[in-house]
Amino acid sequence: MTATFADFCATADARNTIELNVRKWCLMLCDALEKNFKDRNHGKVGGYDAPSYQFVIETGRKYHKIIMVIPNDGRPDSRSVHAFVDKKTGEVYKSASFKAPAKGVRFDLRIIEQREWLLANADWAGGYLYQR
Repeated sequence: MTATFADFCATADARNTIELNVRKWCLMLCDALEKNFKDRNHGKVGGYDAPSYQFVIETGRKYHKIIMVIPNDGRPDSRSVHAFVDKKTGEVYKSASFKAPAKGVRFDLRIIEQREWLLANADWAGGYLYQR
């Protein structure tokens, strides 16, 4: 059966809605990670004043990268990939490198139960990504 243009248009709205929700959930994850860092460290790391860690999203062709940005005393910021999120499906992966996710889906943000657990248990160091 061939899809018509009308069918394509009808499903395009659903695809766009999912992609917008995935982006929104990524922003919520960034907020949860920053809050976790502040709550756990109370402004100190290893006895020193903690820099303000930020979690930002960089969007690529297939994935949103959740990146941890650490200020570095006047030098360029230190950056590392915290996780990858598939833009179309909302599947969350650990990072294997700065450019690629590890194999194996850790969470699916479209599933309410998994999304709520992830947002409640996300820690800035990424330990929650190893629990599945």
